[in-house]
Order: sequence, then C-alpha cells, then structure tokens
Amino acid sequence: MSVDKATVEKIASLARIALRDGEAEAFVPELNQILDWVEQLGEVDVTGVEPMTAVIPGTLRLRDDVVDADPLTGGNRREDVLANAPAAEHGFFGVPKVIE
Repeated sequence: MSVDKATVEKIASLARIALRDGEAEAFVPELNQILDWVEQLGEVDVTGVEPMTAVIPGTLRLRDDVVDADPLTGGNRREDVLANAPAAEHGFFGVPKVIE
C-alpha cells in the first residue's frame, strides 16, 4: 500500500488536523516508511509464540475487601453519608435525569 498527498490530506481532514503548505508532502514518505515497516512485521513467523500483554510478567497485589467495623473509620455509614446529599432515593444519591 502506498500513501500519496491526497491520502494524507484526507486523513488529516478526517482527524481534524490542520496542515500548513508543504506539510502533506513531508508526511508522504514518513507514512510510506511506517507502512513498509508494518508489512515487514507481518512477514515474521510467530507460530508457537503465545500472545502477551507485557514484556515482563506482572501480578497485582490485592488485599482482602473487608468492611471495617469501627463506626468512625469503617463502613456501614450509609445514613451518615446520605445525610449530606441534596436528594436521596432508595438508599442512593438522587441525581437529575439526564436523558429525556
């Protein structure tokens, strides 16, 4: 696949990017080099290679999800929290309807 000046201008228009005079011509060889590089990546033999999301393995450090029983610092304070709400409905914050 090859990119020309008209294609660069079309992409810039779709992306709402303003190009000054001469910038479209400057992007043509750069975009063509990028596309050539992507085609080279497509030629690499990856049979037997497992897909991965990161180069190094990562594990999340999780903690137990426990509600603190202390009434001052812990949970189970729904009534106290909703007392500050301008409108409470069914134990939740009441908000104005957005969709008509």
